[in-house]
Amino acid sequence: MLKLLRKPSLTFFMEAHSGISAKIAKEAGHEALWASGLSMSASRGVRDANELSWTQVVDACDEMIQASGGLPMLVDGDTGYGNFNNARRFVAACEQRGVAGVCMEDKLFPKQNSFVAGESQKLADAKEFGLKIRACVDVKKSDDFAVVARLESFITGLGLEDALQRASIYEDHGADAILCHSKKETAEDIEAFMSNWKGNVPVIIVPTTYINTPISKFDELGVSGVIWANHQLRSSVLGMQQVCRDLAQTHTIKDSPMVSVKEIFRLQEQDKLNEDEKIYE
Repeated sequence: MLKLLRKPSLTFFMEAHSGISAKIAKEAGHEALWASGLSMSASRGVRDANELSWTQVVDACDEMIQASGGLPMLVDGDTGYGNFNNARRFVAACEQRGVAGVCMEDKLFPKQNSFVAGESQKLADAKEFGLKIRACVDVKKSDDFAVVARLESFITGLGLEDALQRASIYEDHGADAILCHSKKETAEDIEAFMSNWKGNVPVIIVPTTYINTPISKFDELGVSGVIWANHQLRSSVLGMQQVCRDLAQTHTIKDSPMVSVKEIFRLQEQDKLNEDEKIYE
């Protein structure tokens, strides 16, 4: 993971939340996956508020890694599921399953999604969160495994100075990278942070809301990674809603956009199983 983040060009992470979404991301040419907490939660019908246990998250990541053939995956680890000990146990379990990195945000447990009343949420003490990052760094086995510290200063309205102070503390405590998060419709927070950040670790961003800023701008600013955070989930929900409405209202799917059953079989590699049966049965 760190090799990807340290290369000269931007690294892009495509959101995935299931085995089939991970496989689709790989087929499309994405070089790395983002195991989204929002998407994993929503696809299982629960809120992005630590309603999934960390063991469920680890199992979901295992499923996606296997389905994608081992594509490098950065996992949304929320706040680490408790104190430093919970966080380091989660990190150790993720690394054992083949995850390439874990990202943790500096909110309080249980967390709320950053787009849900963000400014009313409270952040953890910066030094305490730094020590949580340190515990996670100390438990990892591979030098290429990334422990990413996510800044919520802009989300909660604390601004640039708080973000820079926190980023410095997290880097001093061993963070392998910083994720700078913003929910503005422009990239002004990211531009301000990158212009004033004096640290040496890679910086990752999540341009979910500031969609009109060209990617080349982030490259110019010195950003290392870009996360497409929830796009497979959102597009799949749109398709499912349309099909369900069509069937409820017209009782026909002849005009509904969907792939064939044959395409599902292809994604499942059914032909390979058919060929293997000729050998092994």
